[in-house]
Amino acid sequence: MPALRPRRSPSSESGRPTIMVVAFEGWNDAGGAATAAVRGLSQTFDAELLERLEDENYYDYQFTRPKIRKTGTGSQRELIWPSTKFYRAVPPSGEFELLLVQGVEPSFRWQAFTADLLTRAAEQHVSGVVLVGALLADVPHSRPIPASLSSEDEHLQDILEIDEPTYEGPTGIVGVLAHTAFHAGVPAVSLWAAVPHYVGQAPSPKAQLALMRQLEDLLGLTLDVEEVAEDAEAWERGVDDLAQDDDEIADYVKRLEEATDTTSLPEASGEAIAHEFERYLRRRRPPEP
Repeated sequence: MPALRPRRSPSSESGRPTIMVVAFEGWNDAGGAATAAVRGLSQTFDAELLERLEDENYYDYQFTRPKIRKTGTGSQRELIWPSTKFYRAVPPSGEFELLLVQGVEPSFRWQAFTADLLTRAAEQHVSGVVLVGALLADVPHSRPIPASLSSEDEHLQDILEIDEPTYEGPTGIVGVLAHTAFHAGVPAVSLWAAVPHYVGQAPSPKAQLALMRQLEDLLGLTLDVEEVAEDAEAWERGVDDLAQDDDEIADYVKRLEEATDTTSLPEASGEAIAHEFERYLRRRRPPEP
């Protein structure tokens, strides 16, 4: 059972608690890492699309434009409007269900949008929320991508051994949802990856991998990350090659590496090694009948 177990006993029609995992394209999604991580959850567990939230009062179509694409192999085309999609997935353990929310950060009426989302969460018997984001930061691409957890909920701080958020300043829809969920009495955790700002364009598979591994530990799941891990290695080699061709960038990366190496690297700690060993054992464990 994941750490985000319900305080009371809300459950889906199946009798299992539901955890909602959310990511949005836009300001909260550096390198596309957050939305890619949640999409990875959907693909791993073959999630089923439940509904779309396409209220035009939430979007500025000159900023987030609709798209036209062909359908199948024919000549017909369809118009796709900016939306927020809700998927349901059931991990093999069967202990809980996932409500996966993927969307585009709204342009307008954030308070109404947040209320709309949390109303749907209540209708789906959600007992805990994980908000996934990625931000640009002064971190080197050649070191492990930091992916940290925080929560305003003191109970979750204690059981997960995480800190309360300390950030002050402009926020995105992920921050608004985390704060609103907490004050609505819904346990909420924020998970953020730090993407090297000098290679912040999408895709960012190394940051996606860091987020997916944190989600594995947080939810007690085993995710399909083999392809993402291969992409992350190729991405790092590609950035290495680019840095070697630019002395200024190479010097800057070296300074970032030195600053990072003055602190204890996460993968060198005993706790991190234990986490990796537990993850290895989970992957070797045969699926439950």
